Amino acid sequence: MTYDDAIKALSSDALKFVKDDYVIGLGSGRAATALVKSLAKLIKLKGYNVRGVPTSLQIKLIAEKGRIPLVEADQVEYIDVVFDGADQIDSQKYVIKGGGGALLRENILFSLAKKVVVMADKTKFVKNFTRTVPVEIHPLARNSVTNSIKKLGGDAEIRSLDRGYPFFTENGNIVLDCDFGTIKNPKALTQKIKQTAGVLESGIFLRKPDIIYKAKENGKFDII
Repeated sequence: MTYDDAIKALSSDALKFVKDDYVIGLGSGRAATALVKSLAKLIKLKGYNVRGVPTSLQIKLIAEKGRIPLVEADQVEYIDVVFDGADQIDSQKYVIKGGGGALLRENILFSLAKKVVVMADKTKFVKNFTRTVPVEIHPLARNSVTNSIKKLGGDAEIRSLDRGYPFFTENGNIVLDCDFGTIKNPKALTQKIKQTAGVLESGIFLRKPDIIYKAKENGKFDII
C-alpha cells in the first residue's frame, strides 16, 4: 500500500461533500487529479448536474476527458466546495500552495468557496512551514519584489524550467520561490508579501481549509 492508494481512497470519500447542482472548484496536482477522475464517475453514475471550475489547463483537460461541464470563476457568484491539494500544511492549518504555479487561480477559488477540502499525503504536514513560498509577480516587478523579499528576511529565486527558461504562469506572470527558513507566523508574513507592489499572490493562503484529508502510507487516511 502507498500514498497513492490512500489518495485514491480519500478522493472517493471526499465526494460525499458533492451534491446535485453544485458548483465545484477543481484544484491542481496529484490529489486533485484523483478527485476529478472519481467525480467524473460519480456524475455519470448518479446523473448529477454539476459545474466544475478548473484552476489550471492541466486539470481542465482531465475534467474535459471525464465530460465534466466547466465554467470559469468569473461566471459564478460562489463555489459550493473546492477540492485541492497542498505543498505543506502547518500546525495552525495554514497551507502553502503554488508548487505547480496555479496559486493565483487557486486562491481565487478559495475566496469564492463555501467549503474548502484539502487533500495531501502525510509528508506534507509540518509543525512550521519550512519549504519555499511561491510568489506570483508581474515580470516588471522582478527586481523590486526580490529586494522587498530580502528586506523581509527571504531569499528569492525566479522559478525556471529544466533548460533554464523562466517559468510563466497561465496568467503570463513569473514566480519567485522565496526561502524564509522556518516560518512561525505565516499570516503576518503573507500579509507583508502581498502589500508589495507587483505581487499578484502569495503561496501562503490565509483562508484555512474546512476539512483536511491526510493520506497515510498504509493506504488509509485521516480526516482533520
